[in-house]
Amino acid sequence: MSTKVVLASVAGVLALHAGALHFMGQPWISTSGIVSLWEGRVYSAENSQQLTDWYTFSHIIHGFLFYWFLSVVAPRLSWTSRLFLAMGLEVGWELLENSPFIINRYRETALALGYSGDSILNSVSDVVAMCLGFMCARFMPVIAVVVLALCMELGTGYLIRDNLTLNVLNLIDPIPAVQVWQGGAPLR
Repeated sequence: MSTKVVLASVAGVLALHAGALHFMGQPWISTSGIVSLWEGRVYSAENSQQLTDWYTFSHIIHGFLFYWFLSVVAPRLSWTSRLFLAMGLEVGWELLENSPFIINRYRETALALGYSGDSILNSVSDVVAMCLGFMCARFMPVIAVVVLALCMELGTGYLIRDNLTLNVLNLIDPIPAVQVWQGGAPLR
């Protein structure tokens, strides 16, 4: 595939994703009307509403993981085919994440008490972040990607008391002591 075809196809997937979220009732941008490149306040109504936030790092890691997983399970597919499969997985997650069931599940955790789902802007940006992670995994040495993933996981864990690992843990089987720590108390 030519670069133009790949880019047009990626844009098409993102447009379909945005349309699906719009159909689900998600707002295009934050209900405050603010659009910014970064939202660094975790306990803010603007979290998961702007182009990027602390959870963007998790989506980059999704890209790393999807690249490696699809390289193992579908090694004969071209990298572009694997990219579109990864986009399908990420878009599927984003649609599920913005369903009432997952929104309510997140609201039960310490860091997402007022969560109402992502803006379309944020959700589409999350898919773009996954694509960035996928491309990094494709072109960077494995050790560099592993170090980058560890830095992102440990860094966000330290700075905001949340990361991809804790997010998955809280979604599947929350541990009360971890939730207390995420709310600001030290672990005992």
